[in-house]
Amino acid sequence: MSTDAEVTARPANAEPLELSALFDALFCSFPRADQRRWAEAYVRGLIQVPGRKSIRRIADQIVGYRADQSLQQFLNQSPWSVGPIRRSLARHLLAALHPKAWVVEEIAFPKRGTSSVGVTRQYVASLGAAVNCQVGIAVVLAANAGGCPVNWRLTIPESWDRDAERRRQAHVPEHERHQPWWRYVLAALDETIDTWGLPPSPVLVDARHDPRPEPLLRGLEQRGLRYAVRVCGGAPTRQDGCTDSAQGIPARSSRYPTATDLAARMPTRSRVTLTWWDAERGRPGRSQFVLAPVSGESDVHSGVRGHPWLPSRHVVAEWSAGQAMPGAVWITNLNAPRLSELVELLRLRGQASRVLRRLADESGLRHFEGRSFRGWHHHVTLVSVAHAYRVLREVGFANRRARCPRGADGRRLTGHFRGYPDGTGGRHGAAGSCARATAARGAARVPV
Repeated sequence: MSTDAEVTARPANAEPLELSALFDALFCSFPRADQRRWAEAYVRGLIQVPGRKSIRRIADQIVGYRADQSLQQFLNQSPWSVGPIRRSLARHLLAALHPKAWVVEEIAFPKRGTSSVGVTRQYVASLGAAVNCQVGIAVVLAANAGGCPVNWRLTIPESWDRDAERRRQAHVPEHERHQPWWRYVLAALDETIDTWGLPPSPVLVDARHDPRPEPLLRGLEQRGLRYAVRVCGGAPTRQDGCTDSAQGIPARSSRYPTATDLAARMPTRSRVTLTWWDAERGRPGRSQFVLAPVSGESDVHSGVRGHPWLPSRHVVAEWSAGQAMPGAVWITNLNAPRLSELVELLRLRGQASRVLRRLADESGLRHFEGRSFRGWHHHVTLVSVAHAYRVLREVGFANRRARCPRGADGRRLTGHFRGYPDGTGGRHGAAGSCARATAARGAARVPV
């Protein structure tokens, strides 16, 4: 690893002070100063370098000389943990965004060769095609104002379990083996809640590619989580005798109706017509929705006030204009006094999809050229930091304009504004030694 003198980036007069403050808050877990300096240089590159954000271009434009080998070593080989950074990032975003849901999203990383960790030709539900790629799973904190992924998993294809040489070259840990996708989802949620101590929000998952979502649904229910899982129309609303096997295949066929059949049984008069602004298409959207109980224990419309989730599963179905059968169905245990509030929450999944596209377009999510398991996790974590900086600035500037008073000349007084839009100054930021280290630097709060 290079010395501190070699690592120091060229003075960037255009670098906002807020970015340094964010580094103070998030990177205090690095055991060595040179690791922190490389992390700062890489994130600056993800934010400032136009076009492809390769390691060489970041080294040339941010560090100021050919330091690409040292930067490559920092990303792929340096033994720093992503957990503390992701935890601190999640707590900062929790205080700033007040997310309404955690959206679990699949994202593909197309590759040309076969040496990068986890690469194989596989079907990607989000692309609707078989692609030679890596497949990652992201937990996105989603709010109306924006969102950011805070936890990641890289799925390991079954073929990699049998290829010891590729595993050795990519430095895949022994315990990282192929498993069903829903186990990756539950593992990421367990870490976010149990290890990081974040209060859980409703979990939104797209499981249309899996005809048997029961293992995921039961896993969420066993953890006491509120959820809405989008399923394929033929998915049973519940499955008896479901095992926790590697494939998650039930022991016997279900006696419960499919999600589409249950929704179609509801009388037409029970449907509610809702309109909203469709950000994807840039125009208003209009559909009919129905909320159907799986077991008939609960009232169809009113929900149960005072309870975080319904006592039984429900199906939410959406009909677009002219459709005889619902075009989208969800299985949920969420409680909402009005169906419109539940539908508004479901639409946050579109927000999360746009967030990941922004990461790919603006922060170089798919530009990583390394091949190691550790390097992949290092890269996606620092990409999350770069995107969080953009989101915090956008939210902060919007709230600053709304909150800051005007002086006698009518101009806004912005000098007093520090901390998060809610005025907490980051009270929910990193705890323990990380918070003490940040305070010692005089940057306990992150201006945005």
